[in-house]
Formats: sequence, C-alpha cells, structure tokens
Amino acid sequence: MVTTDPIADLLTRIRNAITARHETVSIPASKMKKSIVDILVEEGFVASGELVEEKGHNNIKVVLKYSGNANAITNLKRVSKPGLRVYCGCEDLPKVLGGYGIAIISTSRGVMTDKKARALKIGGEVLAYVW
Repeated sequence: MVTTDPIADLLTRIRNAITARHETVSIPASKMKKSIVDILVEEGFVASGELVEEKGHNNIKVVLKYSGNANAITNLKRVSKPGLRVYCGCEDLPKVLGGYGIAIISTSRGVMTDKKARALKIGGEVLAYVW
C-alpha cells in the first residue's frame, strides 16, 4: 500500500497502538522512519525500535513504553504536511510545552530534536511534536 504521507502513517500507527494498549507495533521501514523512532528511543518515549524482516519486507518493531496505567507518549502531532510544509530557522525553532516535549526537525545534517538543532544553530523542516 502506498501512502502519501509516511511520517503521518508512522505517528498514527503508534498513536493507535497506544490507545489499544498494545505492547508492540510494526511499521514499514524507511530511513526517515527509523531515524524518527531512534529519536523517540533516545528521548525515552518508546522502549526500543529495531529493524526486523517479516515476510520479505523490512519493518520497524517498536516496543511501546508504559508506566503503570499511563503511557510515556501523551500526544503525537504532525506539523509539516505534504500540502503545507513548515520550516523554521534556528532562532524560530519551537519549544513544545515549554521544553517538556520535543519537536522533531529534519535538517541538512539529518533528523534531530529541536534542542540539538538549537545547539548546532541550524534550522529545518518541523516534522512533528511529541509530548
């Protein structure tokens, strides 16, 4: 199945798995999706994300993180969409919930969080907010 917005598909699959209280979710793999999942692992929003081969296709198996009854991810929001791209310079990078959440930014040096992009003084496309 071809999706027009694979990043929105990734976020929706994770959001739906959290709502259904699943332990894992399988997502079709790409380099961009893998780098976004790696950021979620680094920031502590998901337990792990690894590449697995299922039925001849590469997938990313994401193990979701729960703390008792609460999940680690409260909300995922897609910002830049195929119909309306959102770009920010290093001075204009957003702070999600005053720094408690993260913004995922696609820069010329790869996909990174808003904090890392601010430290490197580079801007880019704002992909998503996570809190």
